[in-house]
Amino acid sequence: MKRRTLAAFAALSALALSTASLPVLAQTKTLRVVAHADVKILDPTFTTAYISRNFGHMVYDTLFAQDSTGAPKPQMVEKYTSSKDGKQWSFTLRPGLKFSDGSPVTSADAVASMQRWSLRDSLGRAMGTAGAEWKAVDARSFTLSLNEPFGMVLDALAKPSGFPPVILPERLAKMPTTSPLTEVLGSGPFIFKRDEWVPGNKAVFVRNPDYVARSEPPDGLSGSKKSHFDRVEWLYLPDANSAIAALKRGEVDLVEQVPPDYIAPLRTDSNIKVGAGGSYQGFLVLNHLHPPFNNPKVRQAFLQAVSQERFTAAMGYPLDMRVTHCPTYFICGGANETSAGADPYRRADVAKAKQMLASSGYKGEKVVLLVPSDVTYLNAEALMAAQTLRSIGMNVDLQNMDWASIGARRAKRDAPEAGGWNMYVTVAGEFDVNSPIANAYLGAACGNTLPGWPCDKALDELRSAWIRETAPAKRRELLDAFQKRAYETVPYVSAGQYSAAFAARASLKGVDKLWAGLPTVWMLDK
Repeated sequence: MKRRTLAAFAALSALALSTASLPVLAQTKTLRVVAHADVKILDPTFTTAYISRNFGHMVYDTLFAQDSTGAPKPQMVEKYTSSKDGKQWSFTLRPGLKFSDGSPVTSADAVASMQRWSLRDSLGRAMGTAGAEWKAVDARSFTLSLNEPFGMVLDALAKPSGFPPVILPERLAKMPTTSPLTEVLGSGPFIFKRDEWVPGNKAVFVRNPDYVARSEPPDGLSGSKKSHFDRVEWLYLPDANSAIAALKRGEVDLVEQVPPDYIAPLRTDSNIKVGAGGSYQGFLVLNHLHPPFNNPKVRQAFLQAVSQERFTAAMGYPLDMRVTHCPTYFICGGANETSAGADPYRRADVAKAKQMLASSGYKGEKVVLLVPSDVTYLNAEALMAAQTLRSIGMNVDLQNMDWASIGARRAKRDAPEAGGWNMYVTVAGEFDVNSPIANAYLGAACGNTLPGWPCDKALDELRSAWIRETAPAKRRELLDAFQKRAYETVPYVSAGQYSAAFAARASLKGVDKLWAGLPTVWMLDK
């Protein structure tokens, strides 16, 4: 607590200095945001951390981008064509694109960036399996050749999260992927001010004078990203009380993520706007390597007992920010929502779950459940998981530790009694849930390195068929078949869907356009 208080004091002190009598800054239009995390890795192609993803969208741009409906739209690309069989694609960059050092963006940069991205991302690797080969034609044109059709080319190039396919200079894109890039040079709407970066305190961005905006209005991540602000400051205030107090005093304009127990009080403050910051799904992650969850019948019994309504309520989100029951493994309200296979599990039934467990062969094995002690909503999710397990007669061993320790522990394949684990909890945003390939625990093929190590050959085959298919009707059939199989094998259990909350000063314009928890600050003004 002392460390957090000192960090909060330091950040607020820096904030006070930044608003002092410096003549240049006094005339600078500045947006101050309390970020949800401290940015440590400046390379969105290296980590899936949301703060690094958000950093990427501030300073880089992409060939295509999703609009607010999730449809891929050309972004850095001016025009493109594809062959009837979907195997040959050509792209032309918009004229005049520049990196923030003034150098031109070329097709060689795009090709090298796509090759780098393909080594890291699940969609990129899937395209590689389909024989993807990128080639520069001239300074603005390049091609993609495939050995077999791939139904998600544009969706892949517009991927907003996980590893977004940002465009880097060729020399950076060709650097090894074994460590994060430390140099930041993009063609996006902002420039990162490294000289003002204070890790653990503040990150600063200024408008990129070389950014070439599209003519279309901003819509999701697509369209123009021309900022109304000269300067954007990300402040890291890990103490929620300090962050909310700074918002109420008008020292910051926006708090990116509001803890659930602050939502109701802030809604009564006429100077504050509270909004939904994107849909999230709670994950109850099961270890498939060791008893009891190496048995799909035990996984099914646990699934039968889970009440999503109780989980999301326990995590503290108000009723209007959570879905009572979401029958899809994807996102309710999303493009891939389906109820295929969900009928047996639409209502939690503890009595039935007990019967299923009894007939599963469960022998009373201990369930080692990792409980995060430092993240309130994840702690509540874990404790509700323990209560649910015990309600059907499972033997639960709660092991409390901070989230960083869970991150290290979950990578261990050892048996639970030898320092391993059986279950941990987490959450994921909609972009990392809403398809058979984007959802990590549904997109993990046998032999994967994902903690939990799910493996089901039939699920793998259905996912591969869905990725290859280009006909919309057939893709929908395959999606339904995929989810039906997921409910049979239970790679993980969904704890339900809810919306995260942000809070902003009422004077901040455009907050109703903020999209899905992404840093679309170019939509804001004051």
